[in-house]
Amino acid sequence: MSAALNKRPFDGGRAAYLALNGALLVFLLAPIAIVVVFALNPVPYISFPPIGVTLRWFEKFFAGSDFMNALWLSLWTASCVLVLSILIGGACALALDRGNLPGRAVATSFFMSPLMLPAILTGLALFQSYLLIGIGRPVWGLILAHTLIAVPYVLRTTLAVLHNFDRRIEEAAAVLGANPTRVFSEVTLPLIRPGVFAGGVFAFIVSFDQFPVSLFLVQPKAETLPVVLFNYMKFDLDGAIAAASMVSILLALSVVLALERLIGLKAYVKL
Repeated sequence: MSAALNKRPFDGGRAAYLALNGALLVFLLAPIAIVVVFALNPVPYISFPPIGVTLRWFEKFFAGSDFMNALWLSLWTASCVLVLSILIGGACALALDRGNLPGRAVATSFFMSPLMLPAILTGLALFQSYLLIGIGRPVWGLILAHTLIAVPYVLRTTLAVLHNFDRRIEEAAAVLGANPTRVFSEVTLPLIRPGVFAGGVFAFIVSFDQFPVSLFLVQPKAETLPVVLFNYMKFDLDGAIAAASMVSILLALSVVLALERLIGLKAYVKL
């Protein structure tokens, strides 16, 4: 009788909720599973079930000079974008939150506007602008273009942290004798760090995987990894594409794990 009393009644709503979440999870992870199968399959086409396991496509990817040059250029570009977007996005967020600027909502919308336009239009507009100015397509121009796309991510996550920021902590530090520089470096910056770092992770990943903007702004023989993969698929489609995708996925996962080591996933999830 006690077992019958402890038995919970069937909850149809909860079951439907769990089923829907499970279906969404499968839908999101299915492409990654297909990429893994393709990258480890010995044959140069997608087959299921796989007929074996091989690392030949990873060897082809890491042995290809075009792939490696593109990978290092993408990493260098994304690293520069990470630093620039943190500096610019963090400073803009502080100015918008603390500066009592007129038209704050308009200014916020202006800084977020790169996310509202299709990236291919942004790339085309920047390409035309660079040609009109006469600077061509330098690597630093590509970095600036990626930074334009990435800054809104840092801005939004930092503003989210500042929205719940308790200014009394800064006031207490000032009352205890800390000068404004020390208040910022030892109080403000550590408290907004989760938002800044989370936005920086988004900026790095967005830059590393950016294709539409890069397509217009890269030079021949100096192309980012997404552009090289796009050109490669025009003439060949084998497991090297999947191997490159796996490298990108593992790289993004490594960045997230690095964030967890720096500020903890709990602080990241709160955003």
